Amino acid sequence: MRIIGGKLRGKSINPPAGYKARPTTDFAKEGLFNALDNEFFFDDLAVLDLFGGTGSIAFEFASRGAGNVISVEMNPVNAGFIKKTAAALGVDDTVKVVHHNVFDFLQLCALRFDIVFADPPYALEGLDTIPDKVLSKGLVYPGGYLILEHPAEYNFAAHPSFVKEKKYGNVHFSWFRPLEDASTEA
Repeated sequence: MRIIGGKLRGKSINPPAGYKARPTTDFAKEGLFNALDNEFFFDDLAVLDLFGGTGSIAFEFASRGAGNVISVEMNPVNAGFIKKTAAALGVDDTVKVVHHNVFDFLQLCALRFDIVFADPPYALEGLDTIPDKVLSKGLVYPGGYLILEHPAEYNFAAHPSFVKEKKYGNVHFSWFRPLEDASTEA
């Protein structure tokens, strides 16, 4: 797995054998960041990466100039790996790791973000509740997005904050805006 853009482009992220995470494919990550490039200047963005896994998405944002990236990961081995890799890549001043259960973290978080990215385990019970849990807490700045990676069996088109879905192979990204923004999307 590698970082595909920004100042760290081409750097590898190498989790140890037996690592328990399903990273976003490079193909899907490239499509996601091409879409984001059309809407954002990455400089100084505040990003929340839920279900951090390998840290791949957090590192991609940091590589492109995001100013503050918080990666929330419950598995202690994964959280440690993300923290160690951030230091090795020289982005530990930008990428902060929170070792916590995502659903509990959402109840406690009082910060706001330009982008909240969530890549839960596809078999996670309650995956369909993530948009409401994030958006009801006001964690996304106006003009920002919650982007949820999910398998094909989920369809969020009827959600009042849904904006669009993008598909890259078997990877689906549903994009949501705070309700006041979603109603103005074309």
